[in-house]
Amino acid sequence: MAHLLIVEDDELLRDALAAQLAQAGHSVDTAANGAIAQAQLEAARFDGVILDLGLPVVDGMAVLRWIRRRLLALPVLILTARDGVEDRVQGLNAGADDYLTKPFSMAELEARLQALLRRSRLPAFGGSLEVAEPGGRHLRVDPVQPLAWLGDEPLDLTHREWTLLALLVANTGQVVSREDVITAWQAEPADNAAGTASAVNAGLASNALEVYVHRLRRKLGESGLSIRNVRGLGYLLEPSGP
Repeated sequence: MAHLLIVEDDELLRDALAAQLAQAGHSVDTAANGAIAQAQLEAARFDGVILDLGLPVVDGMAVLRWIRRRLLALPVLILTARDGVEDRVQGLNAGADDYLTKPFSMAELEARLQALLRRSRLPAFGGSLEVAEPGGRHLRVDPVQPLAWLGDEPLDLTHREWTLLALLVANTGQVVSREDVITAWQAEPADNAAGTASAVNAGLASNALEVYVHRLRRKLGESGLSIRNVRGLGYLLEPSGP
């Protein structure tokens, strides 16, 4: 489902939240203070953070501001005992996406978290394009920057491979025509960074697209997905065969 970070200094609550969210299918890491949370956020990619404000070492508000300076689109749900209106306003103004006070209902927390995760995946909110298959690794593609991940591992992609992959993921289960790919490539920098018209045209030779598709197939080897050539139409991203 999602890779979550729970930042909470109360050990019993932290463990209970981690167990409940893991049971719901999420991958969960935890941090007992703000400094540990910052180190984990620098070391790994997360889909969402549940953040207490009353943290030791580095307090939650400082962690929130730190996140907003470095990870602008990362969803953050504040979970705190500070229930005053001024506290809520301060937290939301500092960049929290939602604010829930203790004591709380676990069902409400899960519902709010799911809403944040759904919204964060929309391109308009800077979210990634995603697809996953049983037995495969979760594939995520940033729709704005030339970045993609298989599980938590970044994929080494050229700019054109990323453009092709983003088109396929955005249209999973539907055929993407050769013309659509070439049009997208013409709007992007060439992989050799020359950026000239001659370089672009040379890169669009008749067999160039097949070369990029072949490269991408190899890089998606553990995703549980394959790229099928639909004769006369284009390319289709679909689950790999058994």
